[in-house]
Amino acid sequence: MNNLESYPPILRNYCHHYHHHHDSNINDVAQDYSDPMPVIDLELLEEEKERFEDACKDWGLFRLVNHGIPLTLLKQLQEEAKELFSMSYETKHATCSESPITYFWGTPALTPTGTALCRGPKNFNWVEGLDVPLGQLSKFQPQLPKLDSIRLLLMEYETHLSRIATTIFKVMVKNLDLNNNKQTECCSYVSRETGMVRMYRYPACSDTSIGWGMEVHTDSSVLSILNQDDQVSGLQVLKDDQWLTVKPISNTLIVNLGDMMQAMSNDKYKSVQHRVRVNKERERISICYFVFPSEGAVIESPNYKPFTYSEFREQVQQDVKALGYKVGLPRFKHTQQPLAPLSNLV
Repeated sequence: MNNLESYPPILRNYCHHYHHHHDSNINDVAQDYSDPMPVIDLELLEEEKERFEDACKDWGLFRLVNHGIPLTLLKQLQEEAKELFSMSYETKHATCSESPITYFWGTPALTPTGTALCRGPKNFNWVEGLDVPLGQLSKFQPQLPKLDSIRLLLMEYETHLSRIATTIFKVMVKNLDLNNNKQTECCSYVSRETGMVRMYRYPACSDTSIGWGMEVHTDSSVLSILNQDDQVSGLQVLKDDQWLTVKPISNTLIVNLGDMMQAMSNDKYKSVQHRVRVNKERERISICYFVFPSEGAVIESPNYKPFTYSEFREQVQQDVKALGYKVGLPRFKHTQQPLAPLSNLV
């Protein structure tokens, strides 16, 4: 099958232009540039308390090593996702429109069911994806064999991700001295039931001025754990008013803090702003696990009015529909700050 048939119709015209005007001298893949991201060893988390604290406060993001997930599983997920995305757009759209695994493209603004929140025909991102609520995977009976193989891999993957998220969150609770706070209940604030995976494909395009793979945003999660392509760059983070590219390195995960963690930490920790740029030469696959509180868990800290993640998500969706962008945490401050636009990822 022609690879163009795998893209959503609107993207096909641009991809067609790309294929016919490709510059063989363009090389934007895995360049040898320095990577200043903090590196955290999961096995030494307690011993490296100061390094971990600095990463949470100053970056809101770190590279995780010794995470315990088999490299074969990480690579297999990447390959299976690549094969699934290579199917025709019509097949993906039809097969994943009614099932727990839902297909979306062109926008990071999604409802809880994975349906895209539209903001106008020209306002789209250079991305397509699958939204996978992990709590429903065991009951999912997919129509396509490829979806079933991914389902089985994700069920294995989720056990590792839940372990990692719980380990990291417990150390955060200890470092923030939240031991007398309700938020020490990991099962409520790092919930397996509400966890989800989103699988993304970012098509290549020689004209990077076309837009962003994913526009500037913060995640609404407690934590987000990313298994990114280990050869194709694209993820960028904002640090000290400069955009830095996160180098793709094999057998490492990227962990970033989300809005829920910033609120729980009373703004001591940072929900990092990040974006994804379009790659000129090769498409990029990334698989992200989003950790959320359970539906009824209340986020409480001095700087914020008490709220649940459900209330936060509802407010974000109202803002996206009414204003065209995510406002996020400023909505829940005791003293509201000037509202700055942010895109919505989850």
